[in-house]
Amino acid sequence: MKRFDRRTLLRGTLVGGAVSMGLPLLDCFLNDNATALAQGAPLPVRFGAWMWGCGMNPGRWNPTTEGVGYDLPIELQALDRELATGTKLRDHVSILSDFDVKLDGRPNFPHTAGLMGTLTGSLPLQDYTVPAPTIDAIIAAQIGGLTRFRSLEMSCTGNLNQSYSFESQGVFNAPEISPMALYARVFGPEFADPNAGPFTPDPRLMLRQSVLSAVKDDRDRLFQRVGTHDKQRLDQYFTSVRQLEQQIAILLAGPPDLQSCSKAPAPGAESLGTEVEQSVSTNRLMADLLSFALACDQTRVFSMMFSDRISGLRQAGSSAQHHQLTHDEPLDPAIGYQPEATEFVFICMEAWADFVERLEAVPEGDGTLLDNCLVFGHSDVSLAKVHGITGIPMMIAGAAGGALRPGVHVRGHTSPTTRVGLTIQQAMGLTTESFGTQSMEATQPVSEIVA
Repeated sequence: MKRFDRRTLLRGTLVGGAVSMGLPLLDCFLNDNATALAQGAPLPVRFGAWMWGCGMNPGRWNPTTEGVGYDLPIELQALDRELATGTKLRDHVSILSDFDVKLDGRPNFPHTAGLMGTLTGSLPLQDYTVPAPTIDAIIAAQIGGLTRFRSLEMSCTGNLNQSYSFESQGVFNAPEISPMALYARVFGPEFADPNAGPFTPDPRLMLRQSVLSAVKDDRDRLFQRVGTHDKQRLDQYFTSVRQLEQQIAILLAGPPDLQSCSKAPAPGAESLGTEVEQSVSTNRLMADLLSFALACDQTRVFSMMFSDRISGLRQAGSSAQHHQLTHDEPLDPAIGYQPEATEFVFICMEAWADFVERLEAVPEGDGTLLDNCLVFGHSDVSLAKVHGITGIPMMIAGAAGGALRPGVHVRGHTSPTTRVGLTIQQAMGLTTESFGTQSMEATQPVSEIVA
């Protein structure tokens, strides 16, 4: 049998000429020891996740009344702000309390078990591992091919290696940490501005569009000659190429016919880092750019990490990080909580309110952009001092295009957090009937917020 080498190419013909396509690094290259849109279509519905680390104080965050018009404890006061539409932000945000992560006898890996149980429906067997794809990746696999970007990941931490968007254990979606970089990526030369005059397709994109089809026969023969592991690698590789071709097709189609679509203005000066002022500013700039990207249907799936699970947020001039304070700061006996650590809870909730308010400010159809979004706000623990995974704080902003009733407080009565994940997937149009494994398996959505 002919031996493959790293220079092996797939070959075919395109537009009367020969084309070739390189391949990823495969085992067989190595030695034996290698290790409502236009034309009346409905407006798109978008999903996003917004995360903050180190939880809250349950007695000061969980509402005491259920249903519509729930009370706002002190740590949720940021939701009391009045919007330009004349409504209160709380009217657009549902609170989901008393939902738990079930361990089934497995260890409560600090800041990992609660996060992964909520986002993947499964518990990790080891600390800092990812047992299954996260909710955003599951949804992006279904609807991400409809837009120029399958998904957009963002972070306010200034760290490119911090992300909680995972396709699998070894494959994570690296975030944009710079608003300027996000602007260049989305609104750079390839952005089709609907207000820039007649659209002319780029002929170079037209040639790139069909390379994968042109090498189909050679690709099929290669699949028959490689091992199982290489087949998996090739499948991932060709999937990414197919996604690129879908993006090219979208670019060739020209700007979307959406009333609120316009090119975002370039963001102002940025300052990246873990000081709270830096994170708050980055969150606002990213939210502004994202609102333009969503209004122009550049993506329908996004994630934002305001602070990571071991929250490194710190006040200006201080080296004491949020996570450190949750463990080291004593409880004040007079008030029953940690005052310095709790300041970060207020900051996180204000940042969440800023993010949601920006989406609510964009008119779309008969309502706003937020009406056609489902934004899942969550943390990794409840009370960080004890790594609590009972009563994980969760919120849902938006109506998902009418699929959800916003502005409701629901107590889960210790049911698994995966009920929320199942509700999200079904609201986004997925045919998911269950989500999670073992005691985390959920088959009943949170009916109180389903429209």
